[in-house]
Amino acid sequence: MDLYKIYKLLLDHFGEQGWWPTTKEGEYKPEHRGEKPKVEKERLEIVVGAILTQNTSWKNVEKAIENLNRKGLMDIHKLNHIDKKDLARLIRSSGYYNQKAQRIKDFVSFVIDKYEGKLENLFSLDIESLRNELLSIKGIGKETADSMILYSALKPIFVIDAYTKRIMERLGITKDKDYDQLQRIFMESLPKDQKIFAEYHALLVRLGKEYCKKREPRCKDCPLRKLCKYPKSMV
Repeated sequence: MDLYKIYKLLLDHFGEQGWWPTTKEGEYKPEHRGEKPKVEKERLEIVVGAILTQNTSWKNVEKAIENLNRKGLMDIHKLNHIDKKDLARLIRSSGYYNQKAQRIKDFVSFVIDKYEGKLENLFSLDIESLRNELLSIKGIGKETADSMILYSALKPIFVIDAYTKRIMERLGITKDKDYDQLQRIFMESLPKDQKIFAEYHALLVRLGKEYCKKREPRCKDCPLRKLCKYPKSMV
């Protein structure tokens, strides 16, 4: 099955999702309203968001990020210096807040110790080296690391999540739920383009939330219904 065709169908149906930065030239989220962003701060916000979004909804993450921004804490050194209990209190809405506070502390400490406290130094690495570095940090798994690489470092790597696994299986593309194998399928089937990878991931999340739900999927109305084998298997 043509994965790029699926991307185009989803893009035509939903339109661009506007998730996080998509190019190195500075195409940031609509709410920036054309203002030139502080790149390091934006990148750190995405990194923190990638950690906080584990096992929770983005709405809960947004509340936590708003708290951090309101306190002026979206800064590597400030996050390093804040007491872990105070940090946990500010990110409480994201769930598992004590654990996530420690993960944030571990991340910023890593950047300070090895990369002079600058994300740009870390993100200057090639994809393979950067991924290995991120995965060496306690609590950073493949999906979180790849989200940081794709959306914050702005490098082309495909993020695999639960929505992607479900959709791939229902489309009949593969039942293999191994992260690396699924990632390889996407990256070998699509143009190596960071913007496409970012947009495609966002579109799959949208499809998974609105149509290809875990329970009671809306197969009849799904934009991929003509390609999908799942409805037929339910007859």
